[in-house]
Amino acid sequence: MEMDIGNDPTSTEVMLAFYRRLYPFKSIYNWLNHEHAPTRLFTHREFAFTLPGDVYLRYNSFTTADELKKQVCDLKPTRFEIGPVYSARPRDRKTVRAGALTPVLRELVFDIDMTDYDPVRTCCSEADICKNCWQFIAAAVHVLDMALRDQFGYEKLLWVYSGRRGIHLWISDKEAMELTDQQRKALVGWLTAVQAGKESSKKLNLHTGGRLSPSLQMALDYLNTIFGSLILSNQDCFLSEEGYEELLKVVPDAKVAAALRTKWESSPSRSSERKWVDLKKRAAAENFMPTLEDIIIQYTYPRLDAEVSKHRNHLLKAPFCVHPKTGRVCVPLSLDMIDNFDPESVPTVGQLLKELDKIKREEGDGAEVHSDWEKTSLKPYIDMLDRHAQSLMEVTRNEKRKSDMSW
Repeated sequence: MEMDIGNDPTSTEVMLAFYRRLYPFKSIYNWLNHEHAPTRLFTHREFAFTLPGDVYLRYNSFTTADELKKQVCDLKPTRFEIGPVYSARPRDRKTVRAGALTPVLRELVFDIDMTDYDPVRTCCSEADICKNCWQFIAAAVHVLDMALRDQFGYEKLLWVYSGRRGIHLWISDKEAMELTDQQRKALVGWLTAVQAGKESSKKLNLHTGGRLSPSLQMALDYLNTIFGSLILSNQDCFLSEEGYEELLKVVPDAKVAAALRTKWESSPSRSSERKWVDLKKRAAAENFMPTLEDIIIQYTYPRLDAEVSKHRNHLLKAPFCVHPKTGRVCVPLSLDMIDNFDPESVPTVGQLLKELDKIKREEGDGAEVHSDWEKTSLKPYIDMLDRHAQSLMEVTRNEKRKSDMSW
């Protein structure tokens, strides 16, 4: 019998079918555990479930992927989140002595949300997102990925589309897992140039002694290549009066700002590209070119939700969960997919279940569809997670070999 998805992509019936037939529990286990046999990386890991009616269950833990799957299928959560590895099993928290349950390991995680770009994007606002404003996320991904690899030496990065308007990053390198809260806070502070939220329009002053720091200069070298297409052409950020007034706020010379305002008011249709040329000419003549670099960074640099990254006990939605509003699955993305990614192209839970129903019709009711994601459009994304998990397992195997040889 085919399932009617209706208007609720996360009804209990739909979620049960999704978890039973499609969710890649084994892949998630391999990714979190770094080995085939259960380790503390999995058995001492917190899982939190969101149930219909906003019921929230924390401090769940499991020994195997099958145990996790059984509980998820029993509870049918609208989503579930992954937390840190604790000093004891989270489910035993009531039997361990007070204060003994503390987070000890955690992937370094980042969250970039499209709403933090509302002050600069012109095509959408709030929860809406399209292929055009996704380019802000793409720019952030490239800058952050490059900084984390080049400046910190991290290699095991997993980017995951959030299902609606943002992207998450999970870093599983051993050194990243072991960072303390204080170290995470310092790392996020180092990577933060533009504040998210209401502070994002605050005037920047990033040049010390007339120069940018090497890390910001590296970011700027890339951002320079996309500023014209994203800010001036795609978003046309300075076309409206509101848009160019924000730009004029950061011009350090009041007379120059007034002259540009007069010129732009007399030509309302003057494009952002033309206005940027006007500003560059005045900046060169009046010697405030570094301000233009600040502007490029202010409009295009990653806007990080620092609270997500600073604390080991922060919970983050698991990859491959279903977003309750869009029905889209939270799928991993490779770096070479980011620029051309279209959020609307992501498989929805309804689409995937229809694909399975089609298999049943074509192959007969006896066809094996239990966890048969290999025949659906979810396959390339799960393959991506599996390759990532295999690379983590390879690191563990190599470490064990070295340890054995040292004896």
